[in-house]
Amino acid sequence: MGKKRVIVAMSGGVDSSTAAALLVREGYEVIGVTMRLWTVEQPELPLHHRRCCSVEDIDDARSVCQHLGIPHYVLSFEREFGAQVVDYFVAEYGRGRTPNPCLACNQHVKFRPLLAKARALGADHLATGHYARIVRNGHYELWRARDPRKDQSYVLYMLGQEELSHTLFPLGEYTKEEVRELARSLDLPVADKPDSEEVCFVTQPDYRSFLAERLPQKPGEIVDRRGHVLGYHSGISGFTIGQRHGLGIAQGVPLYVTSIDAEHNRVVVGGREELYRTSLWAEELHFVAGPPEGAIMVEAKVRYRSPATPARLKLEGGRAQVRFLEPQRAVAPGQAVVFYQGEKVLGGGIIGGAISENGTRGNEV
Repeated sequence: MGKKRVIVAMSGGVDSSTAAALLVREGYEVIGVTMRLWTVEQPELPLHHRRCCSVEDIDDARSVCQHLGIPHYVLSFEREFGAQVVDYFVAEYGRGRTPNPCLACNQHVKFRPLLAKARALGADHLATGHYARIVRNGHYELWRARDPRKDQSYVLYMLGQEELSHTLFPLGEYTKEEVRELARSLDLPVADKPDSEEVCFVTQPDYRSFLAERLPQKPGEIVDRRGHVLGYHSGISGFTIGQRHGLGIAQGVPLYVTSIDAEHNRVVVGGREELYRTSLWAEELHFVAGPPEGAIMVEAKVRYRSPATPARLKLEGGRAQVRFLEPQRAVAPGQAVVFYQGEKVLGGGIIGGAISENGTRGNEV
């Protein structure tokens, strides 16, 4: 039996490059693929600040493949990325919501379409540089990465049995520091390349400028929860739940965006205590190994950088109802809520709205 063929999604960064190198070392037949997603070039920006699919990133991926002695190809997924990620990102902000484009990219571009391409090329697996683990326990389970600071399982909750059975995450058992050291020991040309932490397709310093170019800006009112007008805004896309700065109003006390009323084009603000929500509901649900039966206790994570917190999960009418044991701050519709039990990811969904202890409701779809 010949070596197993693996397609590695290579962005030109240290993580995906090290993932490819580890698979080569383990004896796989590795093929590097760089996805061309977004072609807006801004040569005036410094290197490593050109967010997505720059010529430099493609060259970096190619040089790593040459160093490893493996083939490298560039595949265009610009149409899929534009429709499923960029257009989605813009539309969600236009609805007063706060999307996570990495979720849409993983679901609609990086895994399903790229995995289908990999299978068509005769590959057994698709591999990426994500920090997460896949465990076989009668079925496939998605687990957190060993390095909690780099864990990316939150943005992978939509992967089911079919995807996980053909996916490899070579970095799941490593810390970021270990990956850097591995890259140096293997003489990878990108070993010290800085990580990109921003929205990959936004090259402007502020994503609001990106949105302003693509969304009509409709002025409206800034109000408190009783409807009293405190000021005016130039467009709801410039605001997110929990935002304090840039409101353009002064009341003598700190005010935060507590909800966005897209239907009436209003931004609602209040004190810090008005940011907390005791429950939420989520839609567009995905579960790694099938939905749970009845109400169960989970740890729920409502933002990529937030800790998971104990909550009661119950599925009802195609939606997930989540009640937290402790109120959560700045729950933003459009973000994902992801359900864990220990190290294992059960699944997740997109937050549609949230309710505070006094009955105040956040954004609703």
